[in-house]
Amino acid sequence: MLNNSLPLYKQIANKIKEDIIAASMNKGDAIPSELKLSKMYDVSRVTIRQAIKLLINEGLLYSVQGSGTYIGHERIDHNILQLQGFTEEMDNLQHDSKNEVLEFQLMTAPDEVRKILELEKEAKVYYIKRLRQADNEPLLVEESYLPSKLFPDLSINVMEKSKYQYIEQKGFQIDKRYGELIPILPTSELKSLLQLTEDTPLLYLKAFTTFKNGQRFEFSNVYYHPQKYNFKFISSK
Repeated sequence: MLNNSLPLYKQIANKIKEDIIAASMNKGDAIPSELKLSKMYDVSRVTIRQAIKLLINEGLLYSVQGSGTYIGHERIDHNILQLQGFTEEMDNLQHDSKNEVLEFQLMTAPDEVRKILELEKEAKVYYIKRLRQADNEPLLVEESYLPSKLFPDLSINVMEKSKYQYIEQKGFQIDKRYGELIPILPTSELKSLLQLTEDTPLLYLKAFTTFKNGQRFEFSNVYYHPQKYNFKFISSK
């Protein structure tokens, strides 16, 4: 039943939610097109578009350009005190993970990266930007800097899989991550990659990671989808 005290598009959004639950739709299922929905609910396509946008912003739905709109999965409860790779985390949650390498290049370490990783002047690093997805939904964008001296055989193929698994298979023991979480507004590029429709603030992680011997081997910037992550921790006295 519609609630006439709400704007029409919010009423339709609530009705779509109810119908999704009633139909027992699962994550990844496609919802009908705008045209079909406008006929189903007897409203304009503009109203449907507003309702869909609201549900995307709430994280219930996500849109794939040129494909359609789909049911999103529940927010991921991310334990910020546990150091684990994205692929490992998604496997544990039984999500199908995918890493799309957007950029991969060998470069002279930028000053900030060189200082944080305690590298020599003119040291080379690999810079990799990845879009990390679960069940075909974009969850985060990650930028990584890794010293080429430590990982001379690093490749795009490696970075399409698990980075930490590759590092551990080389005999290194990953130990700790030191970082800070910063709220920021997304750039136009982040909005496009994460399929955000508004300037919703997101959390940005700036961090470096060490081996058990204390050596710093990675500097990263990670941008989390604002509707798809919960950050949780337990404090004790």
